Amino acid sequence: MTWNFSTDPEFQKELDWIDQFVREEVEPLDLVLGAQHNIHDPRFDTLVRPLQKRVQERGFWACHLGPEMGGKGFGQLKLALINELVGRSRFGPIVFGAQAPDSGNADVLAEYGTAEQKKRYLEPLLANEVVSCFALTEPQGGADPTMIETTAVRDGDEWVINGEKWFASNASVASFFLIMAVTDPDERPHRRSSMFIVPGDTPGIEVIRDYGFFGHIPTHAHMRWTNVRIPAENLLGQRGEGFIVAQQRLGGGRMHHAMRTIALAQSALDKMSERAVSRQTKGEMLGNKQFVQAQIAESWAQLRQFRLLVLETAWLADNGHSWKDLRKNVAAVKFLMPQVLHDIASRALQIHGSLGLSDQMPFTSMIMTSYQMGLADGPTEVHKVTVARELLKEAQPAEGQFPDYMLFERHARAQAKFAPVLEGFETK
Repeated sequence: MTWNFSTDPEFQKELDWIDQFVREEVEPLDLVLGAQHNIHDPRFDTLVRPLQKRVQERGFWACHLGPEMGGKGFGQLKLALINELVGRSRFGPIVFGAQAPDSGNADVLAEYGTAEQKKRYLEPLLANEVVSCFALTEPQGGADPTMIETTAVRDGDEWVINGEKWFASNASVASFFLIMAVTDPDERPHRRSSMFIVPGDTPGIEVIRDYGFFGHIPTHAHMRWTNVRIPAENLLGQRGEGFIVAQQRLGGGRMHHAMRTIALAQSALDKMSERAVSRQTKGEMLGNKQFVQAQIAESWAQLRQFRLLVLETAWLADNGHSWKDLRKNVAAVKFLMPQVLHDIASRALQIHGSLGLSDQMPFTSMIMTSYQMGLADGPTEVHKVTVARELLKEAQPAEGQFPDYMLFERHARAQAKFAPVLEGFETK
């Protein structure tokens, strides 16, 4: 058994290139462009497309994909090392062809799509010629997919979709949707719904309003679907397997969010440290204050622990464990992710004083993003329950009235174990 925390020197050179490229070429886009998914903005062609081409030429386009889909097949561990650099920038993922929700939708189309569906939807999505939307949650149901009320009713050679969707990311610019709707209301909860592909220009699709969260561009739509007709062959996967299809994209997606969160938290820690050695107060450097030192130390340790969990989970995924096998790890990553970013960003804000609170600093945005992470893809509470349940499955109940690890029980077993050896020795 071998343990190794080193990075291959050749791959490290590539990581160094990514780090410099993101800092110098990609991060400035965050300050001059609007929503990163708006590929219809004329400035996107001018500013973003050339950077995407450089990434493609370097061999880092859509790294989350296997070779059969045009990716490099790096695996999750290398992907984590890449994402913890790319995630520094809002435009980072789309410059590298790995933006959500398109990356997750691509995974689903690759797994469940027919040859025709892959040709029509997957290929242009992978090339970022289009962007897509994953329409799952609803106003009344939130994160509970068993409460979906949107229906899809078979009518001859078509499906007719009616209902509302909530916080459907990038709906206003999407060329197509993956939508989950109830097809079999009398089935058990996790077999009632199916997944469909719906072209964005289909009549009956309405964006009621785009929502944002404080300090961010509104890109999450409240939608109404009224008698939206699609061909029967637009069913994605099998009828009644909508929940299974949805789960296909969520495990990897949650991990990729976590990988990029490492980048945000590291950025906050870097800024916190720079401020500590730059600012003078009460006759000495801010970094000499023990309270400041404690916050920096706690931030470093917290981020390091989280990063190791992410990398361990990625390593396990690369070594034969499916996302289903790793649901405990993924759930733990998911509920730790918002807390780590929140804590480190909050400390960075505090150390910057009133400047940290201002809109000239990124910390309030990071803190708000941490709350978004605690709600998106399932709220924190749900994932804590998942971890606990998985752990309790492995636990065995005590056979007697008292725990077998009570001292008198352990003492008796130890005495019995060593009785032949201890015979003849005086006991005190």
